[in-house]
Amino acid sequence: MSVPVSSVRSGGSRRCAAGSTGQVTVVGNTLGAYVLVGAVACGIGSIVERSAVLFLSLKLAGAAYLVYLGVKALRTRRSMRAAFEADRAARGGLVTLWEGFVVGVSNPKTIVFFAAVLPQFVDRDRGNVVTQILLLGLVFNLMAVVFDSLWGLTAATARDWFARSPRRLAAIGGVGGLTMIGLGVTVAATGHTD
Repeated sequence: MSVPVSSVRSGGSRRCAAGSTGQVTVVGNTLGAYVLVGAVACGIGSIVERSAVLFLSLKLAGAAYLVYLGVKALRTRRSMRAAFEADRAARGGLVTLWEGFVVGVSNPKTIVFFAAVLPQFVDRDRGNVVTQILLLGLVFNLMAVVFDSLWGLTAATARDWFARSPRRLAAIGGVGGLTMIGLGVTVAATGHTD
């Protein structure tokens, strides 16, 4: 959480490329991750962890979506000045929330992480294992929102400095797009394949 991982890089890149919508991306990403907590609570996490085909499908779908968002940011980097000025009013919050949600829910590494970690902290003698996993996942995701938001605010501060120069603004839009593309390629190229 405190070290930039895929969700943080996604939110930070969105914050650099699109401004205030980065926080909405963080919330969407966290909601997507919480859906994965629910899946683990229902036993789906172990299926994804054991199914190479399902894991690979989720991983490649998530990677492709990150690359798509990165290419989109790269294509619009020259018009970032106008986007920067109109960002708060024009950018649809639901679209950005959805984009963050898709990134969060399509990360198979997250569901494998939750499936491996959360059950270790469940006390089966206290009953209602599903509720315990949901509560543990909620605590994790609330902490993730705080830390991801701090990274996003750091990116927004840097973005404000870049925005004072059209050349710097285009550069940061390009870097944000390339970061998302790199993240998508990294997601596609790493992880277990057995």
